[in-house]
Amino acid sequence: MSEPSLTIDNILAPELTLCKVPASSKKRVLEFIAERIHFQDEILSDTQIFNNLVSRERLGSTGIGEGIAIPHCRLEGLDRVIGVLMTLEEPVDFDAIDNQPVDLVFALIVPKEATSEHLELLSQLAERFNDSTFCARLRQSEDPATLYQRMAENNH
Repeated sequence: MSEPSLTIDNILAPELTLCKVPASSKKRVLEFIAERIHFQDEILSDTQIFNNLVSRERLGSTGIGEGIAIPHCRLEGLDRVIGVLMTLEEPVDFDAIDNQPVDLVFALIVPKEATSEHLELLSQLAERFNDSTFCARLRQSEDPATLYQRMAENNH
């Protein structure tokens, strides 16, 4: 049985789309992502997700510039890709390549045996976030439903 092709739409759940998240630091952003995923699926360890995200950040910041970060990691025992989209109440320092603080975050947690399809997903995300008009629309979202809809409708 072949998997449906991975698109941002089928990895992002409305429950994991959050607006104006209060976070004081990069560490807190990563903790929040791990907690939300664990809250959605208690089988998944928030500690393990957090540690894996932190390990990935140590290799180099996932802050891609223009106030955007795409933290991601692999997770043992995961059978699907999980996306978390959030806007932050206040921008936080993310050691981004342009040294700008981050206020728009899309986290991607993929199975340990991640394939080229997962890399393709990262590049799709980066491409989308390269569109400043699209990012402005996401940032202007006042509630999670609007944020989710705007992320989904821009799927080209």
